[in-house]
Amino acid sequence: MTTSGTTAFDMDFTDIAEEAWERAGREMRSGYDLRTARRSMNLMTIEWQNRGINMWTIDSGTINLVKGTTQYTLPADTIDLLEHQIRTNSGNTTTQSDLSISRISVSTYASIPNKLTQGRPIQLYVERLRDAPKVNVWPVPDNDNYVLYYWRMRRIEDAGSGVQTADMNFRFFPCLVAGLAYHISMKIPELVDRIPMLKAVYDEQFEMAAGEDREKTAARFVPRIGRIA
Repeated sequence: MTTSGTTAFDMDFTDIAEEAWERAGREMRSGYDLRTARRSMNLMTIEWQNRGINMWTIDSGTINLVKGTTQYTLPADTIDLLEHQIRTNSGNTTTQSDLSISRISVSTYASIPNKLTQGRPIQLYVERLRDAPKVNVWPVPDNDNYVLYYWRMRRIEDAGSGVQTADMNFRFFPCLVAGLAYHISMKIPELVDRIPMLKAVYDEQFEMAAGEDREKTAARFVPRIGRIA
């Protein structure tokens, strides 16, 4: 007997909701059952984004800096920036270069005496606003040849209408179903006895998925030792 030869298993939201309802101890029978499951899934994925970095939501982007302009708007689904550089001579195969730009806090940015100083930007302050984050660079660009190149963490896409597949790495499917079953059980008084069991399964599945969804490179930590004058 041969194997399937495929590795393309996926689940649309209806499949996810049905499996979660069954684990919670009920069958999904109405449009409201699907709607309440969709709402719970959207809230749960926001919870995941509060827990930390989800590797599949990392992508890159660029902003062309403009001479004399300090503030720039990031894509609306941006949660935060992870890495950022100033690219000079963009597109030139021999002279293109990415230069480090450090991130500073609001208090540090506020304490800069002259925020209109022009030059190559070396610092960046991120305003994590409700609708769309903004970045402020300093010094203000002194020409139009700088590009802010960044890596960001974006929001997980919504559950949608029920026919779309989940915006998620396949490794998180068991965690997604387990978590959704747990969240559904908290809404149904008759399922209160199942809550501890479903919560334990959810926590176990999330720990396994998050443990696998990480960077797998060597790390070296060097202490910074200074002398007090």
